[in-house]
Amino acid sequence: MRTLWVLDHPAHVRLLAPFMQEGETSDLIVACERTEVRAMIEAGDGRLPRRQTRWVPRPVGEGRYRKAMYRIRTVQRLLTAANTDGQGPVERVVSVGAPLELRAARPRWWRRSTVKQRWYISDTEVNHTAHRLALRAATDIVLPTHWREDLDDGFLRSFKGRIHRLDGLHGHVHLAPHRRPSKVSSPPRVLVRRLLGDGVHDSGEVVAFPDDALDGLSLTSADEGAYEGSPWDLVRELAAHDGVITQSVTLASEAVLQGTPCLLISAAQRGFLDRLETDGAPLFRWRGSKDETEWGAVHAQFLAGLHLTDALESADWPDAKGQLASWLNH
Repeated sequence: MRTLWVLDHPAHVRLLAPFMQEGETSDLIVACERTEVRAMIEAGDGRLPRRQTRWVPRPVGEGRYRKAMYRIRTVQRLLTAANTDGQGPVERVVSVGAPLELRAARPRWWRRSTVKQRWYISDTEVNHTAHRLALRAATDIVLPTHWREDLDDGFLRSFKGRIHRLDGLHGHVHLAPHRRPSKVSSPPRVLVRRLLGDGVHDSGEVVAFPDDALDGLSLTSADEGAYEGSPWDLVRELAAHDGVITQSVTLASEAVLQGTPCLLISAAQRGFLDRLETDGAPLFRWRGSKDETEWGAVHAQFLAGLHLTDALESADWPDAKGQLASWLNH
């Protein structure tokens, strides 16, 4: 089945890469103009198949409506051209939290569409704008079993297509179980990632680092848009460090799944964060000045936790990759 794969975020590239490798040579890619996404595609040999790629803007900030419309029209032209390139029409679109390509591919009363399957994968309940756009465009949605309906603004309840419930986090799909070395460096080696804060729901979630957050640590900077290493190797770097301090909920989940203690400084609410805490992952959260727990107490717990990973019991690793593969390959 010829597929259009939508790569909107570096974590989405990692998630979809193994399924793209099993796809057709005639598949297409729509990729978002983000520094790390471009770097991953350009250095994707051995990890990501080479496919015809169309670059589109990220619809945020000033002119976001114009960018969104440009993105939809670009995809419509790409799909139309595919119908006459001799390799067969595109029959499926697969995206992670990116609904514009699904809307571009859906049929209208004045326009038929060859795309019969429009997959929307998400683990972010608060991405309300994307969910609303996906409601009437997606034929299939993939949501984790720990999805919190109280945060999704009625999305799951309103969706009328096929619903697939994934047992696990997205990190369970593209990561492998791992535990970092038990010996902690002196001073501890900690990877730090700050966000740019221009995401669609960052404004209500991003919390500034307290002044003493990084004191006494040996730091590796991996800030969004400024990481000098290979984005493909970033998840491996998480496991090579003693700890992680970040504003990114995605990076936090990828760190703790590999056994690396993480201090997440963010007001974000996600079902997957709740699941990680329930599973006993080494996740420490500070939600800002309104947090019931004082910053000093959370900070101290994280620093102590760097030395206590031997006491952790490994949670079961669900076969989320096998689940997702069975649905996409059906």
